[in-house]
Amino acid sequence: MRLPSTALQCGAIFVLCFFTIIFLQIDTNLSFSTQWGIVTGGIPQSLIAQDFERVDWAYARLPRLVMALLVGASIGLIGSVIQQLTRNPLLSPTTLGTSSGAWLGLIVLSIFWPEGQTHFQAMAAMTGSLLALALVLLISGIRQLTGLSIVLSGMAVNLLFGAITTALILLNEKYAQNLFIWGAGDLSQNGWDKVQWLWPHCLIGVAILAYAGKPLTLLKLGQSGAAGRGLNVTALFLILMIAGLWILSAAITMVGIIGFLGLVAPNLARLVGARTATSELYWSSLLGATLLIMSDNLALIIGLFSFDIVPTGLTTALLGAPLLIWLIRQRLNHADNSSFQAMARKQAFTQNRLFMVFGVFSAVILLGVFSHFQQNQYVLHWPNAFSWQLKWPRLIASLAAGAAMAVSGVIMQRLIHNPLASPDLLGLSAGAVLAMVGCSAFFGIRLGELGPLIAFSGSMSVLFLLLLLGRKFRFSPAPMILTGVALSALIETFVQFSLLKGTEEIYDILRWLAGSTYRVTPDQAILLMACSSVFILITLSLHRWLTLMSMGKMAAAARGIAVKPTFVLLLILAAALCATVTALLGPIAFISIVAPHLASLLGARTVLMQLSLSALLGATLLQASDWLGQTIIYPNHLAAGTMVTILGGAYFIVLLLKNRRNTAV
Repeated sequence: MRLPSTALQCGAIFVLCFFTIIFLQIDTNLSFSTQWGIVTGGIPQSLIAQDFERVDWAYARLPRLVMALLVGASIGLIGSVIQQLTRNPLLSPTTLGTSSGAWLGLIVLSIFWPEGQTHFQAMAAMTGSLLALALVLLISGIRQLTGLSIVLSGMAVNLLFGAITTALILLNEKYAQNLFIWGAGDLSQNGWDKVQWLWPHCLIGVAILAYAGKPLTLLKLGQSGAAGRGLNVTALFLILMIAGLWILSAAITMVGIIGFLGLVAPNLARLVGARTATSELYWSSLLGATLLIMSDNLALIIGLFSFDIVPTGLTTALLGAPLLIWLIRQRLNHADNSSFQAMARKQAFTQNRLFMVFGVFSAVILLGVFSHFQQNQYVLHWPNAFSWQLKWPRLIASLAAGAAMAVSGVIMQRLIHNPLASPDLLGLSAGAVLAMVGCSAFFGIRLGELGPLIAFSGSMSVLFLLLLLGRKFRFSPAPMILTGVALSALIETFVQFSLLKGTEEIYDILRWLAGSTYRVTPDQAILLMACSSVFILITLSLHRWLTLMSMGKMAAAARGIAVKPTFVLLLILAAALCATVTALLGPIAFISIVAPHLASLLGARTVLMQLSLSALLGATLLQASDWLGQTIIYPNHLAAGTMVTILGGAYFIVLLLKNRRNTAV
């Protein structure tokens, strides 16, 4: 039996008040009466210099509470607006890419125009958010807001903007730790200045609560039905999205990125009985504030035991990621599961194309060997003994890593029947990163001393979770990818928390996270080449299994394949390839998507041909990215992983645009 709405409202308000009171009592010796006296009468001037605990409570804890209420209510409201406009329960400021756009805008402003941070932070964040939204709408289309395509579009924009942001941070290392604290979502306050700046921007939310309910109710009839009743759907979308993004930009400017909240609050609102558009807006605001207070309580309690600053974004992810996985399992329908289509029309693979691929591969190797900078001039000549000792490990490492990641991508795509599947999107790379960074940050072990087994254990942990969670959907494409995205987002938050430890190895970790070949030793290059070659040869020997599995589980079983053991074995092989590369170079993204797709585009129809051609293309792409990263901003350099992520992210967006065009036709 459903409880009356008034009872639910009273219960929600009681929960909010309860956690608010708990929040104010954590790590303080002030009595409740003293706290109430500070709230109503302030601190007498004579006690300000004498009583630090009262000052800290009044100017740190209390404004932090108000900030949490403002930010939580605002993000919950924005999430509800986005989901009602798109009628998509899997969308939020984070999954839509607007949060990463806002963060990129703030990073660009803080690095290139520090003086402008006083007055133009919100404008910079708003510009980044609008750019992200425009890209997402360009990729998915204004009429494709309810399906899975817009979620994938937001994911692509997130990855691309995240790579650009990482590159900017690494090129400006003096800002690195502060920027990571900011990006992790920190509600700590030092006075009331930020609260006083934020609350006027949140007044737009009051207008949304007051006036947006009726047009959003009409929108429930569908775009054509609402337009038939006189509603300008495009104008409504633009007005509400711009208003919501302005509030979001202001919140991110003050506290950084708080993930999952905009996704969780509206879905919980509907779960507890919010049926009308107006009630969902109110409930989402209330639940957003409650969830953020709960997350901040958890952050403070963990901080007491760990003696470290725990960003609220971490605890929000701890609460939000499991709910996202639950939503994926509950809300994804059959249409979403079958919405993936081939991203390219295959053509015949000709001898001319083979010569072209080998020609590009040879040219990239020759550039890597013969190109040099001498006295700030670009020259071509045979390397001397000293430069050769620096060049050949990087060359071997980039070729081996590119081939390994490409083969890993082919395995994933063939098994999951999805041209977008890869170790990056399914979280296997993130698992390896967490294992490596966690061991380095918390146990004081240098990254160079950690072997591939550590990375492999992290990848296998994520793979085990994916297999466990994917059993309900029989490993269907859409749930597997979205579950991997949720796990990756959670792991990324843990990685950011590890970087807040502030150890002297932080810059080594940051450079390793970019996927650099810069510090690869000869022994590591040989080890990477040997391991990658062995795993690739094993994969080639199992090409018949992979061929039958890509035809479907029933077809594979009919031809004598033990489906489940084969599926798990091939996934483990993909994880091993990914973990080996990640352990020695760092995370390398997008090679595992782009190389298999290019191989298919060139006409590689059989599994054996696609594996071989993808390995060759992956090696070419990563080596070319490494060379570009060393050349394009000399004497500085961009890591190969960052460069290939930027290039691959742009190409990934082109793939989605092409898929949209093919679907329309």
